[in-house]
Amino acid sequence: MEEVSETRSQTELNRLRWRSRRGMAELDVLFVPFFEEAFDALNAEMKEVYARMLDEEDPELWSWFSEQSAPNDPQYRSLVSLMLSRVRPNDS
Repeated sequence: MEEVSETRSQTELNRLRWRSRRGMAELDVLFVPFFEEAFDALNAEMKEVYARMLDEEDPELWSWFSEQSAPNDPQYRSLVSLMLSRVRPNDS
């Protein structure tokens, strides 16, 4: 039973990895490295938020990540902020 669950989890991760590839190169450079390098460190709730965010349309996502607008969902705002913090130079 545990093996089936593990296989299902791996299948779900593979789907998320694939869905992290967007239709815009500008979003690919945010989502793909974030998934590969930081997704595992997210808590279960934020992993669900990430999966939900992947359902959004690319123009909407680009608007958030280019800071032209902010998501209404506070969980999305937190995740956008976290993802952007990984690519911004430190001000120190």
